[in-house]
This record gives sequence, C-alpha cells and structure tokens, in this order.
Amino acid sequence: MVFAYFYLINLILAIKISIIYWVVFGLIVGIIANLLDPRPSTGGMIGAVVLGVVGALVGGFLGNLIFGTGVTGFNIYSFAISVLGALIVLFMSRAFTSTDEI
Repeated sequence: MVFAYFYLINLILAIKISIIYWVVFGLIVGIIANLLDPRPSTGGMIGAVVLGVVGALVGGFLGNLIFGTGVTGFNIYSFAISVLGALIVLFMSRAFTSTDEI
C-alpha cells in the first residue's frame, strides 16, 4: 500500500513537471518565433506560450511526417522544428485574420 502511495505521488510530480516543461518550452519557442516575424506580436506572454506549444505540436507533426521524428525533448532539433511550426501557425493565423476595415 505504501508503494502505491509513493508511485502516485511520483506520477503526479511527473505530470506537473511535464506541464511546466511544456510551458517553458512553449514560451521560449513563442518568443523566438515572434522575434523572427517582422510584424509586431499582439499576444503578450500568454500568447507566446500558446504560440510555442501549438507550434511545437504542428512542427512535431510535420517533422514526424517528413523526417520520421518530431519533437523529442529539450534539444536544438526540437527547438528548430517547433520554431518552424510556430512560424507556420503565425503565417496561417495572420492569413485568415485581417485587420483591414472595409
């Protein structure tokens, strides 16, 4: 019974660390993607995190289709694929949303 309790605590801790990891990873990727985009960003820090996490998912999916491996961890390859995915997400979001008034 005690081992099950410690296993549950370790599982909860691993999930919390995983969420923190994705937030930090997404923040770094979102900031890099916003810096590479010539247009000003409007989302702030929360927007950068969302952009980075969604970009990592898109980049990981495309990387898996093209290269056979997607986002694998906290390394240069994963950052490059994630930033590319974030730039694709930025391009697509700006292509479908217009700020011009008629």
